[in-house]
Amino acid sequence: MTAVRRLGLGLAALGRPAYINVGRAEDLPPERGVDDLRKATWDVLDAAYRAGVRWVDAARSYGKSEEFLGGWLAERGHDDVTVSSKWGYAYVGGWRLDADVHEVKEHSLKRFREQYAETRRFLGDGVAVYQVHSLTADSPLFGDKALQNALSEIAGDGVRLGFSTSGPRQADAVRQALELEVDGRRLFSTVQSTWNLLEPSVGDALREAHDAGAHVLVKEALANGRLAVDPAEPVRRVASRYGAGPDAVALAAALSRPWADTVLIGAVSTAQLASNLEALDLALDASDQEALASLVVAPERYWEERAALPWT
Repeated sequence: MTAVRRLGLGLAALGRPAYINVGRAEDLPPERGVDDLRKATWDVLDAAYRAGVRWVDAARSYGKSEEFLGGWLAERGHDDVTVSSKWGYAYVGGWRLDADVHEVKEHSLKRFREQYAETRRFLGDGVAVYQVHSLTADSPLFGDKALQNALSEIAGDGVRLGFSTSGPRQADAVRQALELEVDGRRLFSTVQSTWNLLEPSVGDALREAHDAGAHVLVKEALANGRLAVDPAEPVRRVASRYGAGPDAVALAAALSRPWADTVLIGAVSTAQLASNLEALDLALDASDQEALASLVVAPERYWEERAALPWT
């Protein structure tokens, strides 16, 4: 697979007016009405498609991301884009920047059925991968046989089932979820986890998943923009060496992992996308990797700091 085909576009920061990505606000339209963000989304989708990106990732909780994506696919007529989406979180922000709560999580049979119907309404048969959003080791899904059976039914319709993970115990969730079976068949065939230079603790579990035949997606490779906007000295030094941006270095680090089948980028403008795509021209050597390995922090600290990021 070519390097660019290993990149996917995530719509978490484009489908709603507020999100936690650092450095996002400066590249969004001055107004964040529905039409403004629809246009911004379509502009980035067009640029990504021209560059060769063929995977787009959305979620029910990403505001109107599925609606924007479905409209773009219908208008452009592209039939070679792999679309993944997620259920489990509901967007409750009311299209407000100052909402007290932006999304609410629930892993239940009722939520799954409601959200799958909504996803199909916006994306039709275009959704190829449907994922449990932010699965953790203590999720009620693991003990809910009715929910597991309902999930397996859509797999019978040709939709691949997957899950995303968050939190300091991502590795536990990955290993536990990939052991789930319904009627003797493994339930999940894709996994999407946070991996970046600050928080690589899930790496071994993702390698195991890849080796077992699961499709591995990496999300938040820029640590919600922190590695791009305020990079540590080793990132700046490597970026300077190659004449690239710190965002490209962080993405190149993710692409250098052979188990990372798809690395998601979260650009909110064509300028951010162009900068991100510079990662395709970087081949980090052993000295680069050694320098970047010094950035690792304890998972608990990373997730505490992520939780403290403001929605802007």
